Amino acid sequence: MSEFFTGVIREMKKVSWPKRKELTRYTVIVVTTVAIMSLFFAVVDLGISELIRLVLE
Repeated sequence: MSEFFTGVIREMKKVSWPKRKELTRYTVIVVTTVAIMSLFFAVVDLGISELIRLVLE
């Protein structure tokens, strides 16, 4: 078990972590993309719901 954690620590030291500026930029990009996609799917869902209501009436 200790060998495993020693290996994990060794490998984590090799990781290239993003700088604060990069991390902030990537976070903004991800949040913006998720918000846009959520809005898109909400509009599509409303459109399909209305279309189904019109067909069923």
